[in-house]
Amino acid sequence: MSPGPAGQPLDVLVIGGGQAGLAMGYHLAQRGLHFQIVDVAAEVGAVWRSRWDSLRAFTPAQYDNLPGLAFPAAPDTYPGKDDVADYLQAYAAQFELPVRPGTRVTSLTRSNAGYLARAGAEAWEARQVVVATGPFQVPFIPPIANELDPGVRQLHSVEYRNPATMPPGRLLVVGAANSGCQIAEELSATHRVELAAGRRLPAVPQRALGRDVWWWASLLGLDRVTVGSRLGRRLAGRDQVIGGGPRRLARRHGVRIRPRATGATGRTVRFADGAAADFDAVVWATGFTTDHSWIDVPGVRDERGGILHQRGVTPSPGLYVLGLTWQHTRTSALLGWVCNDAAFLAEQIASHTTERADPGPAARTAAASPGVQEAS
Repeated sequence: MSPGPAGQPLDVLVIGGGQAGLAMGYHLAQRGLHFQIVDVAAEVGAVWRSRWDSLRAFTPAQYDNLPGLAFPAAPDTYPGKDDVADYLQAYAAQFELPVRPGTRVTSLTRSNAGYLARAGAEAWEARQVVVATGPFQVPFIPPIANELDPGVRQLHSVEYRNPATMPPGRLLVVGAANSGCQIAEELSATHRVELAAGRRLPAVPQRALGRDVWWWASLLGLDRVTVGSRLGRRLAGRDQVIGGGPRRLARRHGVRIRPRATGATGRTVRFADGAAADFDAVVWATGFTTDHSWIDVPGVRDERGGILHQRGVTPSPGLYVLGLTWQHTRTSALLGWVCNDAAFLAEQIASHTTERADPGPAARTAAASPGVQEAS
C-alpha cells in the first residue's frame, strides 16, 4: 500500500500522466492537496514521442499552453511530436509534479477511505480519484484485417513511423480522419497510395485569410460550444479533417480515394462500391477504443462500458474523468484547452475535500455530547 502522509490515504490519485493528468496535477498542487500521478508509460511525454516522425500538432503554439507555463515556440508555428513531449517533461519538472511512470492500474474499487487502486503488487488508497487516461487507449483494427495474407504488411497508425519503413508497392490507408489523411499524404511522395474513406468528413483549411482555424474558432466561440447545447449536440457527432481532406489528396497528391473497406481475402481488399484491389501494405488509421473494464465501481459505467459523467463528474462521489473528447466542449481533449476542465474539476475536488473534512453541525453536536447514542 502507498498511503499519504502519516499513513493516511492520498487526497487525490490521478491515473494518467499525459497532458490531462499534468494539468490536473498543477491545479491540485496549487490547492496544497496531497496527490500522486501514475502513468503506464516509461516517461512523461512517451505517447507523443512514440507517434510517426513527421507528426505535428494541428493547433499552433499559442494555443498549446498548459496552466502556468507557456509553450516554448513562436506563435503560428506547429510543434512537432518531440517538441510536445519535451514540453510535457519540462512541465512536470517545473512544477515538481509527483509522476510515477511505468505503473499500469489494473483495478479501481471503492474502499472505506474512498477508493483503492491496484497496480500489480502495489496499491494506492485515495479519498478521490481522477481518471485522466484520455480517449486514445486501445488501437482499433477492424476484423477484416484477419483475412489478409501474412505477406501483406499491416500496422495501425500508432505503429507507423515514416515512408522508409514501408515496403514498396501499392499501399492502402484505411480511415480518412486527420491521421489517415496526413499519413496518406506523406506516403504519396514515395508510394502508390489509396485511401479508404468510411464516411465523408468535412475538411477545414488549417489557415484562412491569413489566420489559423483555431483563431477563427476562438473568435466565433466555437471552441467553447458545450456538448449539451443545441449546436454542441449537432457538432459532437461530426468530426472534421483539419488541413487537406481526401479531395485535396486526390487533386494534389494523386491519392486514389476509395469508399469504405468491407472485406478482404489474401492480398485483396474489397470496397463498398463492389470494387476490389490488391495491396502490399495496409495502414489502419481506424482510431481507438477506450477500456474502462478495470474500473469496478458500481453505477459509473453505461451499457457500452463508457463512463457516465457530467462535465467529468461521475455518479460515484469523488470519482472524476478528464481529457475525454467532447467531455464538456469540442476542445476538452486538446493540449491547450484541457486545463479548463482540469480547473473545473479541481474546484469540485476542493469542495468535496471540504465537505469530508467538515462532518456537519449534527455530527459536531453529537461529538460534543458523548452521552448521546443512536437509538437501536
